[in-house]
Amino acid sequence: MGINLDAQVRNVLGDVRFVVPGPLIGELKHLTETNRHAKPALALARTKEIVQCDSFGDDAVIEVAEREHGYILTNDKELRRRARKQLIPLLFLRSNTHLELETY
Repeated sequence: MGINLDAQVRNVLGDVRFVVPGPLIGELKHLTETNRHAKPALALARTKEIVQCDSFGDDAVIEVAEREHGYILTNDKELRRRARKQLIPLLFLRSNTHLELETY
């Protein structure tokens, strides 16, 4: 990605606390073997606060967002669908140029 996600998020939401579900770190490590986008995602995730949860994958993201009353930052279509269904606010990259916010 050619944009500064931290700056974009702060531009949209103001001063926020970034957290990453702990299980996602291991999943991203595994994905670096087959997905070229996983390595920068892992590097970015490691710069954020890691929080523990009982779930894995998308379930972990949903669990942490609900528990922390937070937003989900993702371009994953299935995760976005699930977040919308559960009325969790979303941020996603639009046209590789800016973040778009969906709230409910």
